[in-house]
Amino acid sequence: MRCLSRLFLGTLTAAALLGSPAEAGKYDAQFRQFLTSEIAPAARRAGVSQAVIDRELNGLTPDTSLPGLVGPGGKGTPPKVNFQAEFRSPERYFRASQFNALVPRGRSLMQKHAGTLKRIEARYGVPGRIILAIWARESGYGGAKIPYDALRVVATQAFMGQRPDFFKGEVVAALQILQNGDVSRRAMKSSWGGAMGQPQFLPSSYLKYAIDFDGDGKRNIWTSQADTMASIAHYLSEHGWQKGRDWGYEVYLPDTVSCTREGPDNRQKISDFVHEGVKRVSGKPFPDYEINRPGNILLPAGRYGPAFIATENFYVIKEYNESDAYALFVGHLADRYGSNTGFAGAWKPMKETTRGAVRNLQLRLEGLGHDVGGADGLIGFKTRRSIGKDQEKNGFFATCWVG
Repeated sequence: MRCLSRLFLGTLTAAALLGSPAEAGKYDAQFRQFLTSEIAPAARRAGVSQAVIDRELNGLTPDTSLPGLVGPGGKGTPPKVNFQAEFRSPERYFRASQFNALVPRGRSLMQKHAGTLKRIEARYGVPGRIILAIWARESGYGGAKIPYDALRVVATQAFMGQRPDFFKGEVVAALQILQNGDVSRRAMKSSWGGAMGQPQFLPSSYLKYAIDFDGDGKRNIWTSQADTMASIAHYLSEHGWQKGRDWGYEVYLPDTVSCTREGPDNRQKISDFVHEGVKRVSGKPFPDYEINRPGNILLPAGRYGPAFIATENFYVIKEYNESDAYALFVGHLADRYGSNTGFAGAWKPMKETTRGAVRNLQLRLEGLGHDVGGADGLIGFKTRRSIGKDQEKNGFFATCWVG
């Protein structure tokens, strides 16, 4: 939960339960007691001075307009997942119009910051095009509106959100940031989920990974482009980015290689995939520095979409956001800064269904002994390959997808 909300290219998925005008002020007394009895002592233990605690918490009120709140102590009923909602193909994440809007700005920033990006890559090993692609996905290169008071958001979430214990730590981290003086309270803006600034860091991630790269003595992820880019690179580096490797490659996956072999737990040398007939769609060989390194099959839509060989770095990107579609978006955008062309493989027409129908399928597969990674109505690689194994068991060609 490092980066909770995606303001750019995203939608709010939860309704505001407590945001009516009648609720304003309803919880102020309880909130004050919560801050006094739980937050202030934790902040003091973390080294935050009483002066900062008083300055920042006195007069603070909860923002009951935030989506998904459940009530004081997190003891209310959370919003139910809408399993009647349409299950949507991964293809929706990869509309050409999105990339055509992001590529020109990214190329311009790459030229503008060429020297800075070179120094960042030398220090952290992360290519500039990956940094820019995450920056684009998180905040539109800093163009997205990030209007919320970060301290108020995380304090409200700690008081009446669905993960109160988690957010109590984020409140303390926010107070530590304010005590350190890197940013003023007025400038410390976040999304409605508490993710701050252009790289969308939660306060605890800011403390761990934010970098002062422009040398002004402040770690400024709100207005400093150099600090933003270096902070993204530092985050990826600390989560295991392997210097000198790419994120992955689009490939032709022959029918003789089963889609049930997808997943990072099925890695093998890329050269072994080549011996099985896997080829890059570009027609070029895999680079020498990759050929004897491990990779794994990635099929975000089973046989109904493009196929990839992913490296460990693909899963480092997923540390930023635990979504195959997110990581693939970042990798694909990074590639398109070079040649702005889409995937070679087509997204094939898919059966229309609902999250509930997918969940029922997952439950059935679990009943047959398959590990689907949780019956949540979403299709990760464990669900995809479980579908494929069931298809093969029943004498069908495995597509690893519903329909």
